[in-house]
Amino acid sequence: MDWQSLGYAAIQVAHNFGAVSVVGGPLFALWPTPFDRKRARPIAWLVFAGWIVQIVSGAAFGAASYVWFGHFPDIHGIAVAALLVKIACAVAGLVLTAYHLANRREGAGDARRIWRSLLALGATALIAAAFLRWLS
Repeated sequence: MDWQSLGYAAIQVAHNFGAVSVVGGPLFALWPTPFDRKRARPIAWLVFAGWIVQIVSGAAFGAASYVWFGHFPDIHGIAVAALLVKIACAVAGLVLTAYHLANRREGAGDARRIWRSLLALGATALIAAAFLRWLS
């Protein structure tokens, strides 16, 4: 058995589920029904967990490379920019979701803006992932 490939695949599975939650969660909170604050709160917890999974599994990719090869992945150019975009989206998404969960007094309009921002951050991170994957 190729333990290295199995390790990368396991990390990728976690990363994929994190990606589903940070894009799908905001989309589901905003559509197909009118925004409902009660329905959105559990989704916010899922999105918060998804951002944590994205951060941890992203770091695990680098750690796995370091463990197996003795150095971090050799990326350059657009791949580095894509990685920085993903990191920025993950940090911003985590902070924005935490703010949303902690702030129970925001109006419905503010909450919708937050969910739209979370959707944009998730989609941007997913797009950057494609560039990172194929241009590294």
